[in-house]
Amino acid sequence: MRIEGRTFLVSGGGSGLGAACARLLVSRGGNVVIADVDPDGRGLAAGLGSRAIFALTDVTDEASVAAAVAAGVEAFGGLDGAVTCAGILGTEKLLPRDGPPSSANFRRVVEVNLIGTFHVVRHAADAIRNRPPGPDGERGAIVTTGSIAAEEGQIGQAAYAASKGGVAALTLPVARELARHGIRIVNVAPGVFDTAMMAGVTPELRRSLSEQIPFPPRFGEPDEYAALVEHVIENPMLNGSTIRLDGGMRMRGT
Repeated sequence: MRIEGRTFLVSGGGSGLGAACARLLVSRGGNVVIADVDPDGRGLAAGLGSRAIFALTDVTDEASVAAAVAAGVEAFGGLDGAVTCAGILGTEKLLPRDGPPSSANFRRVVEVNLIGTFHVVRHAADAIRNRPPGPDGERGAIVTTGSIAAEEGQIGQAAYAASKGGVAALTLPVARELARHGIRIVNVAPGVFDTAMMAGVTPELRRSLSEQIPFPPRFGEPDEYAALVEHVIENPMLNGSTIRLDGGMRMRGT
């Protein structure tokens, strides 16, 4: 599927990986709905011009997601794809030293990362299936953001790893169901990327993480993530799979 002339919703599109995707899609002639809970995303949309709109969106609120999809359909005449980048880290040990364990953090991380992704996928797919099919019968493509933590979660990442594992697990059954509508879905699992999520790490931890990446031994750049999203959208044979984007990193258990 060509990006030019197509419309995409990017959740978490106001910063980080999502913002990189929004910029790339517009640069390739696409239209973008920047769906973000942070109103600062309006600035990015304004800077991208008439091919971008902003929709204040809480992915944990299904009505909010539905409204963002509807805004894209109204502004650009339809929806052809989605990229789900909204997510939180929510690091917390299972048994904290300062008191009894709580399920509140686990629940919040799963609500944002997994249920929020599901809301976007479901409502985007509902809009995409109304598009006219292309030569192969393709109507659109959805890219979700997972994490290598789904397979190699660290101490304190039980909630994050579980939520991203869920995102990976829903990919194949959703791909099988959406195939009849000509819609593909692929999960991209990044390693350690230079985004706001990692901005608070100490220099020591940053160095330690970089040393675990065979090549290149550095954090990934959001534009490198966006480049893979572009390829997924344009390559019709990519479907129902998780693609790691990690420089060969395999995170240690401690």
